[in-house]
Amino acid sequence: MREGDIVSIDVGVVCNGYYGDGAYTFAVGEISIEKKQLLKVTLAALCKGIEKAVPGNYLSDISNAIQQYVESQGLTVVREFTGHGIGTFLHEDPPIPNFGSPHKGPELKTGMTLAIEPMVNSGTHKVKILRDGWCAVTCDGKPSAHFEHTVAITENEPQILTLPSEN
Repeated sequence: MREGDIVSIDVGVVCNGYYGDGAYTFAVGEISIEKKQLLKVTLAALCKGIEKAVPGNYLSDISNAIQQYVESQGLTVVREFTGHGIGTFLHEDPPIPNFGSPHKGPELKTGMTLAIEPMVNSGTHKVKILRDGWCAVTCDGKPSAHFEHTVAITENEPQILTLPSEN
C-alpha cells in the first residue's frame, strides 16, 4: 500500500453460533478528491439500502435504492458480487444484488438478517479476480470502494448489528 491508496477490508465473525459481516474502505494517508467522493457515495449508498430494509418492502427495493443513488452520482455498482442473507452461516440466501428493479424478490419480514454491501467503482462496473483467487480489482484500473453492515429487520426500523461499540 502507498500514500493515496484506498483499501477495503471485509471481515466475517461468528459469536454464539451466529455470523456478522462487515466491510470498510480505508484511506491510506491523503487521498484524491475523486477517491474521497467515491468513499462518500459508497457509504451513502449503503445507508440508502439500509433505509429500505423494512417489513413490507421487497429485497430488490434495497438493490434499486443503491443503484439509483450510485448512478445519480456518476459512478457504477459492481454486478459480480452481492450482499446476502446471514445467520447461522456467513453466506445464506437470498443474494442481494446492488442493482435491479424495485418491488421484486422476497418480501422483507421482521426477523430477517441481511448483509448489505454496495461495491462502487469510479469507472466500469466490471471487475476481475487476481491470480490469488481472492483479490478483486476493476477491469479499467479505476478506484473501487466497499462498505458493508449486517442488518436485522425489526418492526420499527432496520437495526445495524455491526456498528462499532461506544466503549
